[in-house]
Amino acid sequence: MTFAQGKVRDVFYLDGEIVISTSDRISAFDRILGVVPCKGEILNRMSVFWFEATEDIIPNHLLATISPRSVLARTCSVIPVEVVVRGYLTGSAWRDYRAGRAVPGLELPDGMRFNEQLESPVITPSTKESDGLHDRPCSRQEVLEAGVVDESTWNTIEKTALALYARGCETVAKHGLILVDTKYEFGLAGEELLLIDEVHTPDSSRFWYADTYEELFEAGEKQRKLDKEYLRQWLMEQGYQGDGRPPKIPDDVFFEVSRRYQQAFEAITGQEFRPQSGSIEAEKQKVLSFLMERQDDG
Repeated sequence: MTFAQGKVRDVFYLDGEIVISTSDRISAFDRILGVVPCKGEILNRMSVFWFEATEDIIPNHLLATISPRSVLARTCSVIPVEVVVRGYLTGSAWRDYRAGRAVPGLELPDGMRFNEQLESPVITPSTKESDGLHDRPCSRQEVLEAGVVDESTWNTIEKTALALYARGCETVAKHGLILVDTKYEFGLAGEELLLIDEVHTPDSSRFWYADTYEELFEAGEKQRKLDKEYLRQWLMEQGYQGDGRPPKIPDDVFFEVSRRYQQAFEAITGQEFRPQSGSIEAEKQKVLSFLMERQDDG
């Protein structure tokens, strides 16, 4: 058994399987800055919700739920491309469009406006770089020329990503939300394509409130959104943008971030959030007990 720790997730590698435990750690400006109560449970349960809601579209790596914040998953070869699906002209795509820069995967007419809905959703891939490096937008052609996957597999990935996005839009529309854009990650278990990582969470997706979209769009104003950037904005207000020692972050800031994650869980899934996991130590013991049993079974 081997172990790896990321910014948010702890991963235990077994024989053909992995245990993924989603922690409460939160990062901003590429630095881990503290813990947010319930964040790991919220992200894990939200991804499980979406894996189950999309398994008729594509199989996923989920094998079993170990605890509210930990799952057992299939080992696979990760395809090193983030498959970004966009339904609206916003974010980095808007900034590039406004500046006259080409956006890989996007061919847009002149005269489009901030936050305008695209004629149909589009895929704008980006490279999945190692820690410390920024992901880079790339085109379908670049993916194929780099030999990341063969053309048939990439065609399947594109078709699947658009189907997942359509399912996400349909589901959250029932709860008064717009799925603006999102990213998916895929892996190969032998020749089988799997959906992996996380799905339609506030960390991987952008959501707006549908009831005020038209009014704000016509006025050219920013949309009301499920805000996951509260901590980043707070840090910037303190004059911190990643350089030097970060300011001491009060507990009430972390609790506000937690409140917003809980709000996002309820708005996205339509379910009330009630914490189910115990203490961090109890969670650790549950995962360790599972790992020991798994090794004994092996």
